[in-house]
Amino acid sequence: MYTLGLVAPFWVIVLIWLAKVILLALISTLLAWLGIRVLDAITPHIHQRQRIGEDPVATGLFIAGFFILVGLVIHGAITALTTVVPPILSYIFDFRTWGLLAISFVISLLIGIALFYIVDKLTPKIPFVSINQSPVAVGIYVFGYLVFFGLILHAALTGPL
Repeated sequence: MYTLGLVAPFWVIVLIWLAKVILLALISTLLAWLGIRVLDAITPHIHQRQRIGEDPVATGLFIAGFFILVGLVIHGAITALTTVVPPILSYIFDFRTWGLLAISFVISLLIGIALFYIVDKLTPKIPFVSINQSPVAVGIYVFGYLVFFGLILHAALTGPL
C-alpha cells in the first residue's frame, strides 16, 4: 500500500538533515584549510601567519574573513539541494555530492590562481609582493582570500547537480 506524507517522524528527518549539514561543513572546512596551504605555497614571499599577528587590525580582518567563510559554507550546506531517501546512510554519506564539492572547489581554485597570476603579470607597476610590508595589507589580502574560498565552496555546495 502507498503512503502519503512523511514515512519517518519529522524529528528523525531533521536529525538526518542536520548530520549531513555538519558533515558537509566539516568537509568544506578541510577544503578551506587545504586552500590556505595552497596560498602559502603560491606566495612563499608573503609571510601571512607572521605578519597578520603583528597588528590587531590585520588579526581582526583575518577573523572577519574566517567568519564570512564559515557563514557561506554553512549557508551552502543548509541550502544544498538534497532529498531524504532510504537508505539513510547513503543520504548522509553521499559520495557523489562530496566528489562534486571537491572537484568544483579544485577547479575554482585553479581558475582563481591562474587569474591571480595573469593579473599580476598584466599589472607590472603594481608589485603584489609589496603587501608584505604592512600587516594590515596582508590581513586584507588574506581576508579577500578567505571570502573567495567561502564563495567557491558555497557555489560548489549549491550547484544544480
